[in-house]
Amino acid sequence: MGSFDAVVVGSGPNGLAAAVELTRSGRRVLVVESSDSIGGGTRTAELTLPGFIHDVCSAIHPFGAASPFFKSLDSIDWIHPTVPVTHPLDNGRVGVLHHDLDATVRSLGADGPAYRRLIGPMVARSDALIDRVLAPIRPIPGDILGLGRLAILGAVPASVLAKTFRTKEARAIIAGLAAHSIASMSTPFTGAVAGTFATTVHSGGWPLVRGGSQRIAELMAGTILASGGEIETGRTIRSIAELPRDAVVMLDVMPPAADEIAGTDMTTATRRRMRSWRSGPGVFKIDWALDGPVPWRDDHSGSAGTVHVGGTFAEIAASERQVQRGEHPQRPFVLVAQQSLFDPDRAPAGNQTLWGYCHVPSGSNVDMTDAIEAQIERFAPGFRDRILARHTMGTSAYEVYNPNYVGGNIAGGALTTRRFLGLGASRHYRLGERVYLCSSVTPPGAGVHGMCGYHAARAAVRDRG
Repeated sequence: MGSFDAVVVGSGPNGLAAAVELTRSGRRVLVVESSDSIGGGTRTAELTLPGFIHDVCSAIHPFGAASPFFKSLDSIDWIHPTVPVTHPLDNGRVGVLHHDLDATVRSLGADGPAYRRLIGPMVARSDALIDRVLAPIRPIPGDILGLGRLAILGAVPASVLAKTFRTKEARAIIAGLAAHSIASMSTPFTGAVAGTFATTVHSGGWPLVRGGSQRIAELMAGTILASGGEIETGRTIRSIAELPRDAVVMLDVMPPAADEIAGTDMTTATRRRMRSWRSGPGVFKIDWALDGPVPWRDDHSGSAGTVHVGGTFAEIAASERQVQRGEHPQRPFVLVAQQSLFDPDRAPAGNQTLWGYCHVPSGSNVDMTDAIEAQIERFAPGFRDRILARHTMGTSAYEVYNPNYVGGNIAGGALTTRRFLGLGASRHYRLGERVYLCSSVTPPGAGVHGMCGYHAARAAVRDRG
């Protein structure tokens, strides 16, 4: 393997971020990736037809533009959709989250003042809030000074938060935002998740990357290679014994793989913690090639980067509750992204791409194509007539694509109180004498922001000088 000061196992956004930060500290770094291509959750490919460019996993990046680590990189070409997020309802009604807070307040009508009281203080302190959310130690409810209204939300479930509002539109918006947690609406802290995501809409926005999410990985890889580092693909590391004895080892993997690789280099307590980790629900994803834009019934979703499809708060709550019980909802909550509306090179002239997924039980083998497409058709009559081709990925396909997606879970594990607060986790980037965990299971958790890798690398630099 040559002479390296550090080896990073896994080339997802966190592994690459760790490698970049170690490179900046003067280390010569080797990145080893089991797949034939780098990127993990930031890969882009022609999945359907020639000329149609699809993001295989991550597509829209609420925490990307806000990430302190990403801000330190050059040349991420963010594209901000005209409307960040919409939430269609029946009969052409729609909830709209504009980038501008005032415009959103106006669009919510009777619930506008309540929305401003809830979200306005967090938007006013958005830089401090996002910095804390993406820090190694999670915010605690009593930290009123540092986090304002988010601290007040604390452990409130989305089901309680939604009662702040009277209109179906506002309540549906809360459900759609909270559902990013892949948890039941009655789960503690889902209200804080909804509040945080709402804040990002009005601060950094919900952008996509020109050319596809793969560009994020390519940019970080370029930094590593330009500094004398190397990247090796198509190699699976199964034991730390395969790596240089004196090198720092950063693992961008889930706990079961970390347990296998690091083995006895970890303490008994650390191995016990790795083995106690549990995955959460998975996803079923579809990429479509379309012969034109989605014919949304409402007047705003055709200009949105992200569309939350699932109907009312009650419908989404029921759908997510079914998933948590191991069931497959007939009317699932569907996250939809319309990248080619704003990045036209992703599809041939006159055509469009579409990206969408729903939540399913871990390890599900059920094909959700009909259920997902029926939900979109419900709010966009004629959608199915636009489909030229589709590419589907269930939980097993996702785990093959990226072993970090255990059971098809893309969030680094289930949302629990202990995980949300980061209790005991911020000091556990370090697994052993020279081994560190830098995947999305570590604080600050899931999302394409690179901060798990950044913080793990900084911990290694502090430990080893």
